Amino acid sequence: MRFLVTGTAGFIGFHLARRLLAEGHVVVGIDAMTAYYSQALKQRRQAMLAEFPKFAGHLCMLEEAERLAAIVADAGPEIVIHLAAQAGVRYSAVDPGAYISSNVVGTFNLLQALRAGPYPHLLVASTSAVYGASKQMPFEETQPTDSPRSLYAATKKATEMLAYNFACQSGTPTTALRLFTVYGPWGRPDMAIFKFTQNIIEGRPIEVYGSGRMSRDFTYIDDVIEAIRRLIDLPPGAPAIADQEGATALPEPPYRVVNVGGSQPVALETFIADIEAAIGRKAERHNLPMQPGDLPATWASAARLEQLIGYKPTTPLTAGIRAFVTWYREEYRV
Repeated sequence: MRFLVTGTAGFIGFHLARRLLAEGHVVVGIDAMTAYYSQALKQRRQAMLAEFPKFAGHLCMLEEAERLAAIVADAGPEIVIHLAAQAGVRYSAVDPGAYISSNVVGTFNLLQALRAGPYPHLLVASTSAVYGASKQMPFEETQPTDSPRSLYAATKKATEMLAYNFACQSGTPTTALRLFTVYGPWGRPDMAIFKFTQNIIEGRPIEVYGSGRMSRDFTYIDDVIEAIRRLIDLPPGAPAIADQEGATALPEPPYRVVNVGGSQPVALETFIADIEAAIGRKAERHNLPMQPGDLPATWASAARLEQLIGYKPTTPLTAGIRAFVTWYREEYRV
């Protein structure tokens, strides 16, 4: 099959594209290689994908509407997976314009470029941050998500709404993936596991927000890719809507939201202890208050995911952290 994947130089996009290419599919990738974090790391990922003869990578900002539309038209994809975004909760308070530009305008431009469809399936990445500081846990896809605590979360909620409208207007089966704290080899340098590992190995203190009292539903990258790969082959259909009292009901679009998380939240203290054990060194800590936009906890309900694909993330945190530390030592020769 022919896939169009945005964000192929990014963490998740790289892993997904590599999986699809290993299966023999054609992948057309789009990435802007922005300077939000190490461009060298992004270039390393993209170079690995370029070793596959069925990969074609394009350097393009999603904000470049005309060029983006030309790439999409030339690619002629069957399946589209939109993973490119400006990531990071805390950075959204530093450079909010980047989030509106990439996540809202960029998503709009991509969907406009896809108007010539239809496509068998469109998948777009969202985040567990859209649940805000909800006290209803585990987070279920049906609960309200209209109280974002960060601009990042607000823009990803906007991504979901744009995708929903696209499904309404075009009839394209669309899945929004709410991802829960994805980690693993080739991860982003702004993520906690990367920063903690780097600082502990280098003998520098780690910054621990909320004094370690937060918890996260950490999800290993291989589990995320397996879940997405299975969902690709299961596009949503439009559910039937029954008329009530003779009224004409509008049909629901072929759209769904799916949590991608293991439903196993872990305390930040445990997370740090497992990293220390994998490295073989205790961390020097610098405790800081919670930052604006941070959530005290995330916890995915994996019921819908498991019902759809018969699978949910299961990699133990200790195993995932060991794999990351091993990769980090090999990649950075430390």
